[in-house]
Amino acid sequence: MLGRLLVRYLVPAWPLVVAVVVFQLAQSIASLMLPTLNAAIIDDGVVKGDIPYIWSTGAVMLGVSLVQVICAVIAVYFGSRLAMGMGRDLRGDLFHRVVAFSQREVGQFGAPSLITRNTNDVQQVQMLVQVSATLMVAAPMLAIGGVIMAIRQDAGLAWLMAIAVPALLIIVGLIVWRMVPAFTQMQAKIDRVNQIMREQLSGIRVVRAFVREREERQRFSTASEGVMATGLRAGNLMALMFPAVMLVMNVSSVAVIWFGAFQVQNAGVQIGTLFAFLNYMMQILMGVMMATFMFVMIPRAAVCAKRIGQVLGTDTSVAAPVDPADAPAPAGRIEFDHVDFAYPGAEEAVLHDITFTVEPGTTTAVIGSTGAGKTTMIGLVARLFDVTAGSVLVDGVDVRTYDPDELWQRVGLVQQRAFLFSGTIASNLRYGDMAATDDELWRALEFAQARDFVEAMPDQLEAKIAQGGTNVSGGQRQRLAIARAIVKRPEVYVFDDSFSALDLRTDAALRRALDTHLPDATRLVVAQRVSTIQHADQIVVLDHGRMVGIGTHDELVETCETYREIVESQLSVEAAA
Repeated sequence: MLGRLLVRYLVPAWPLVVAVVVFQLAQSIASLMLPTLNAAIIDDGVVKGDIPYIWSTGAVMLGVSLVQVICAVIAVYFGSRLAMGMGRDLRGDLFHRVVAFSQREVGQFGAPSLITRNTNDVQQVQMLVQVSATLMVAAPMLAIGGVIMAIRQDAGLAWLMAIAVPALLIIVGLIVWRMVPAFTQMQAKIDRVNQIMREQLSGIRVVRAFVREREERQRFSTASEGVMATGLRAGNLMALMFPAVMLVMNVSSVAVIWFGAFQVQNAGVQIGTLFAFLNYMMQILMGVMMATFMFVMIPRAAVCAKRIGQVLGTDTSVAAPVDPADAPAPAGRIEFDHVDFAYPGAEEAVLHDITFTVEPGTTTAVIGSTGAGKTTMIGLVARLFDVTAGSVLVDGVDVRTYDPDELWQRVGLVQQRAFLFSGTIASNLRYGDMAATDDELWRALEFAQARDFVEAMPDQLEAKIAQGGTNVSGGQRQRLAIARAIVKRPEVYVFDDSFSALDLRTDAALRRALDTHLPDATRLVVAQRVSTIQHADQIVVLDHGRMVGIGTHDELVETCETYREIVESQLSVEAAA
């Protein structure tokens, strides 16, 4: 998976890859020239006392060193651009894929894990690319070129390389092999830390209300200590790697000097040649050591790449049709035609054989006990899920054959948990229509019974809204979410228990405003309070995912036992009639 990911994102950036390779190649060639030039000064210039030769060759060495430094700087620059560009593209693709997910896929991965995959996991792959772009040519070039140049200097000591290099590779390979499971556990534990942190921040009021700060701190500490313990295991292995590498390098240096001294003593090798061989030996081992940096990062990056690939390889269950149907003229008619729905892996369907029609310009209410499937049913209209059997039609066309943008333009959904984005009241309201004027915003606020409290704010439409709308009350948040849907002015309004946080007076005023100012709009309303829906044109009663009644309030009181029980639990039948 790591290889496929790198090919997918690095091939389009081939000019940067070529630039990195060229400048690293030039840097490596310069590095390989220096020991030979140094040996020439020692063996030729110093021995013969040829000062001009020393100066000229030294000047060449300085020039080569300058070229080496310049090439190294340019290679790092292009390598950084390559890595940062890949990280940008990878995060962008992940974001667009996750945004296209339905609630099914989001629930499958979990929000904390998706956040980790788009941040920490991408960062690990990006760091591997950056390190590789700095070393991917230099390390093997120094190792292979060093072997060739060392043998040219003194083939008699080549057997030392045949021992040192395999020994170093075996040590590094064993350590990396032990590190892979630790990094696999590391990413899962980071997911857990993010999950707990997200829960605690979102539910801070609940934590304080139940005086659970100590327990939540302990829960977070346990998860954090798990990350620490796994990190220590990986860190200990990583810490073992560098002393092992240095041990092999130092022992090799001692061996070269020890055995080379005998050859110098026997006049078989000149001192400059011995030092050149030693330098090349160090370059070979240095190349292997540089490669260990990549080896250390590859296991964790491979784990992260696999997790990223799982997201990129998951297609949304609510996919856009290949050949979208021609959209009819907007009217607002909704039809449920023998609809069944079951969540993946569930033993039993949530909805069974749901069939009814919502006529344009009418209000249809849905009521039932908790877990009856009300929210799931209306989510099918906005195509948050796809039906398991049957079909849902908007204006006579199956929602699965609509272009998604066209469908969502016709449907305004106000969910049970109203969510506001960080910004201002105006920016949140314009989420439905970016071109809406201030007058249109005020009119929507008035319909949603939110104008009074917005006018009371110092900045009014420009008043700041915190993430999630946590700086306003639940009722204010719901009214702002309703106003946002009104600004959009769709043909169909879907209210998923959106009036639950409103008092009875505000609830009644809001419904009257909708009836008065949006008489042609179709409204599909989920509610728990009978008083909210008793004047609806028709009421659908659900019980364990099945329709057990449909009709007006008066009809259902007479004919539907489930509805009558709901009414009696809130009002007397006489008062409600």
